[in-house]
Amino acid sequence: MKLNRKNLKIQKSLPVKILQFGEGNFLRAFVDYSIDKLNKETEFNAGIVVVQPIENGMVKLLNEQDGLYTLFLNGIKKEQHIKDKILITSIQNGINPYLNYTDFLNLAHEKELQFVISNTTESGIAFCESDEFYTQPHNSFPAKLTAFLFERFTFFSGNKEKGLTIIPCELINYNADTLKEIIFKYSRKWKLSSNFENWILETCTFHNTLVDRIVPGFPKDNKEFFTQQLEYEDDLMVTAEPFFLWVIEGDEQFKQKFPIQKSGLNVKIVDSIQPYRTRKVRILNGAHTCIVPISLLFGNETVEETMNVQFTDNFINNLVINEIVEVLNMDKTELLEFATEVFDRFRNPYIKHYLSTIALNSISKFKVRSLPTMLEFEQKFGYLPKHLTFSFAALIRFYKGTWQGKSLPISDEKAIVDYFAEIWKSNDYNFIAKSILAKTEFWNMDLNLVSGLTSAIAKALELIENKGIEQAFLAFDI
Repeated sequence: MKLNRKNLKIQKSLPVKILQFGEGNFLRAFVDYSIDKLNKETEFNAGIVVVQPIENGMVKLLNEQDGLYTLFLNGIKKEQHIKDKILITSIQNGINPYLNYTDFLNLAHEKELQFVISNTTESGIAFCESDEFYTQPHNSFPAKLTAFLFERFTFFSGNKEKGLTIIPCELINYNADTLKEIIFKYSRKWKLSSNFENWILETCTFHNTLVDRIVPGFPKDNKEFFTQQLEYEDDLMVTAEPFFLWVIEGDEQFKQKFPIQKSGLNVKIVDSIQPYRTRKVRILNGAHTCIVPISLLFGNETVEETMNVQFTDNFINNLVINEIVEVLNMDKTELLEFATEVFDRFRNPYIKHYLSTIALNSISKFKVRSLPTMLEFEQKFGYLPKHLTFSFAALIRFYKGTWQGKSLPISDEKAIVDYFAEIWKSNDYNFIAKSILAKTEFWNMDLNLVSGLTSAIAKALELIENKGIEQAFLAFDI
């Protein structure tokens, strides 16, 4: 039986309150799921119309299933295995503006429309110089949204009751602020009226967000396993981890208008997302970055395997709890709860997260995610954090490119890879440490100025080379 509303006897349609740019796995497993849950928990009663943001997308397939699809949640929470499946019904329709641009603009005429939500990837919130006002459709998402807002402004004659609440979910910092700036840039480029710009300022609100959930997507490798759990054919089923976090900048008025916190999910409406962003970058991303070279040199291949081996599991737990958490300026209990959730996510047997894929651009990642923690720890306590410092040394050793006769999965800019290869020719650990720490292009500072760091890195490099990763750490003393 094909999945559609007729076959499942779902007759109720929802009023269109949300315009969504994007129909990919993440939005369907995160935003559309949360709206579906909010509709079931409250009388929010919001339908979503999806706009395909690029020429090749899945709107046709989505419409063939009347917007329906199944979400499978698989993971671990507090040592309990979670397996759940949910039929998502919040999407009412999908529009491809590359085929039906008029239908896209006509959405601006919807009286009950209140929200715009998007996830067009990190590169989606960008200005495209070639986009002109009469381009149909525009290349960039912000250009499409500008044209859409101008259509709504014109159709409703600048009615201040028809402004929209805009909630982008792209994974860039200050995503809403950036989107707003680009909209005004298009408005000036296209010479749209000052009344239109005032209407945006006075009636539309833009909300920075942080989203967090791992979404592997369509289970192509084991489709049959998931299909056997259904009574219908679903070509859009999507898999995700149970963990869910949506942090949105907003006030009490926003909470009243968009009561997503009533969904029962982990939603936080806050004055600033920055502390939560720092928490995620330092704990989740920082732990990933630090453990990759150590775990690979130890012989592991995946994050789950890392958590199932005593040495690497103990290392990552101590790294996070005793070093990273110690320098973050947030509630300690909340930080420890988040750390526990991160460990559960890392242990998820339903997600095969290869360390080699996380190794991409590890130098720039370490600078952003882990180096600030190491420096702040040293400043706060007066000595270097053992695990972070050893991780730094393991990263430098990793960039040598080979280990025990095998190539390592280095993936970085050629200039960076070539630099490490050249430095490692010396096999002089003090020279290697001093040269790499002095590379201000990598770290934005000369790290030799950090008390004791140069000698600690040199010592760790020699230990790793002579004893292997586990014994080296046991012998490492700073």
